[in-house]
Amino acid sequence: MKKAVLWDFGGVILSSPFEAFNRYEADHGLPPDFIRSVNATNPHDNAWAKLERGEISPRDFDQAFADESAALGNRVPGADVLALLSGEIRPKMVALLDRVKAAGFKVACLTNNVVTAESPAGPISKRAADLAAVMARFDDIVESSKVGVRKPEPRFYEVACERLGVAPDECVFLDDLGINLKPAAQMGMTTIKVISEQQAIEDLVAVLWPT
Repeated sequence: MKKAVLWDFGGVILSSPFEAFNRYEADHGLPPDFIRSVNATNPHDNAWAKLERGEISPRDFDQAFADESAALGNRVPGADVLALLSGEIRPKMVALLDRVKAAGFKVACLTNNVVTAESPAGPISKRAADLAAVMARFDDIVESSKVGVRKPEPRFYEVACERLGVAPDECVFLDDLGINLKPAAQMGMTTIKVISEQQAIEDLVAVLWPT
């Protein structure tokens, strides 16, 4: 019996940053999916992995990613990549999150994220307020930069289950990256690869409320 639904944030609740990566690549004469190829090289110990675990600062990442991308043929400043990460909120996914929570399932956000500089005091932007309203819906938020491990490291999923008080086979996990879903499935979670908003909605509804 399912008790919890675990949600990736970027690429699930938000539109995928890969779209922004591809626009950047086209604008700068880079091969398609080049940025993703840098992130996929030495994926557990590269600059991106270290940043998401909170082991290096954004400033250090700027130089480290530039060095790694240059070694693969095209120098891309890490700061440029970080600027591309903000996606747009998907209203239908937020509505689905609300439906799932109202039905009594525990809901948690499982996100690989990075430590950012503190925002100056003062009025927050509408986007920040909208994001905060979405995040407030979750029973728990498991952030790689705070727990010191990241997807797809198995410990990350163990932490999520421990904090929610559920077993892996009681969870459904949505993510847009197969590499993040594989270890979760091996632990016993039901996994859904998010390819499109509508597909993800249909797949989750079929799991939670089979006809």
